[in-house]
This record gives sequence, structure tokens and C-alpha cells, in this order.
Amino acid sequence: MAGSQRVYRARIKSTQSLKKIFRAMELIAASRIGRARDAAARQRPYAAALTRAVSLAASHVGEEIRHPLLTERADVKRVALLVMAADRGMAGAYTANVLREAEAHAAELEQDGFQVDRYVVGRRALTYYEFRGVPVRRSWLGSSDSPTFPVAKEIAATLLDAFTAPASADDAVGQLHVVYTHFRNMVSQAPRIVRMLPLEFVEEVDDPEAITVVEERATAQIVKAEVFPLYSFEPSPAGVLDALLPRYVRSRILDCLLQAAASELANRQRAMHTATENAEDLVRKYTRLANQARQADITQEISEIVSGADALAAGR
Repeated sequence: MAGSQRVYRARIKSTQSLKKIFRAMELIAASRIGRARDAAARQRPYAAALTRAVSLAASHVGEEIRHPLLTERADVKRVALLVMAADRGMAGAYTANVLREAEAHAAELEQDGFQVDRYVVGRRALTYYEFRGVPVRRSWLGSSDSPTFPVAKEIAATLLDAFTAPASADDAVGQLHVVYTHFRNMVSQAPRIVRMLPLEFVEEVDDPEAITVVEERATAQIVKAEVFPLYSFEPSPAGVLDALLPRYVRSRILDCLLQAAASELANRQRAMHTATENAEDLVRKYTRLANQARQADITQEISEIVSGADALAAGR
């Protein structure tokens, strides 16, 4: 039984060490999630203003829009799927939910006759695809929980080049779909799929001048109408649109990265809090078992002493 005590004491020590690690990771995630949430909130006014500017320019260009980012490509049957996951684990089912949603959407695209090129953000997603032998066109690692504008700019430039590439190019795509986790609040985050390219302008029937950008999933598109005042554009609405659309795509990708980062940190904080509580339960369980083993050892020693004394008395 003394061996059992040593085993339980070793388990208690290792579990307490893990508990300290879990607690530290929980505190780190809690300290960083505030900054991530604030960064996502600061990005929204800029994205809203840029969306309004794009809509204003589009409303003056009208039906003569022939921008490459607004045109459906019938010559390419390939889709770029950008998957935003985590670089590190210990975030619960965060990465698993994103990958499950991405693979379900990729299966739907393949059933429709499209070839899917995967672009990934996060080491966990890259490891997932490499283990299964699924080719990945490009990956960005090391900044899933702290995205920056240069990273978003690089991702946007890569995907814009693929979308505007000639049909004969190896990396040419006709659509861009983004899979990320939308941050609602600290307890609610949900994977979301956005068709980002080509951008689609929908004209409201009741008000011909109310035009807005639609980039939600094709099965659930939402159009919000707004009547814009008259503006003058220099050099022209089409020229302004040429300058704004790439900025708009960069802004939307950065917004998705910030939303995913806040969601990852929220999931990691929640997972580490649960792991800390489980470690405390294990410590209490092993302590109780160690005490029971110690009591059994003491009882056995007393029984042996009494048995020996009885044997000596009987011998006399």
C-alpha cells in the first residue's frame, strides 16, 4: 500500500503543476481578449464608412460597372477557400468547429462542380490538412490570436491576384469564400461562411438609387437600403471604385481575422477555466485516495502488531 501512496502523491504533484499551467493560460487569454475585442470594435466604423463609400461610388456608376472584382468569372471553375483557425491548441472545439464548417462547405462546392483551393490561417488547420494529404495553396502562421494589418494586406493581395489572374494561370480562382468564427460575445461564437469575391451589388426594387454591398452567404443574403445624397467624384466614380474595392477587401479580411482572434481567445479562456476546475477535482480525488491508502497502511500495521503480540502471549 505504500506504493499506492507514492503513486497518488506523484499524480497530485503532476496535476497541481498542470493546474498552474492551465490557470496561467486562462489569465493570459483573459488579459488579451479585451484588446482583441477592442481592436475588432475599432475596425467596425472604418469598415462601415468604407462600405458606404463603395456603395456611393457604385450608385453613381450604375449598371455600367465592369470592375474585375464585381464580375462573375465563367471561365474559371475554381474557388479559393480561406480557412481561419488557430496556431495553438487548448482552445476547446474552436478549430474543430471551423474545420468542420469549412469541409462541409468545400463538399458542397465540389458537388456543384467547382475545384477548391484551400488557403489557411493557423498552424492547426495546416496540420489538419497535411495529415490528411489535402493540398494547401498558401498558409499564414504565427498570428492567429494577434492579427495585424500587414498580415491582412498580404492575404488580401494574394487572393486578389488569384482572383484577377488569367484563366490559364495555375492559381486563378473565380470566387473567394472565407470561413471564420464570428465573435458575438464572451460566451457565444459561431463559425460563419462569407462569399467575399466577387462582390455583388443589389439594387432595391422600391428605391432604384439605394444600392449596397452584399457579401453574406448565398443562401442567406441580406440587403439594407439607404438613400444616398448626391456627390461629385474625382476623377470619376469608376476611378474611385477602382481605388476603394481593394481597400474594402483588405478591410473585410482584417475584420474577419480580428473576429477570429477574439473568438479564439474566448474559447481558450473558457477551455482553460474548465481544465483548471477539472484539475482541482482530480487533486481532491487523489488526495482522498491517498488518505484512504495511508489509513489502510496504518490499519494493517496495527493488525500486524496485535497479531504478533497475541502470538507471543500464546507461546508463553
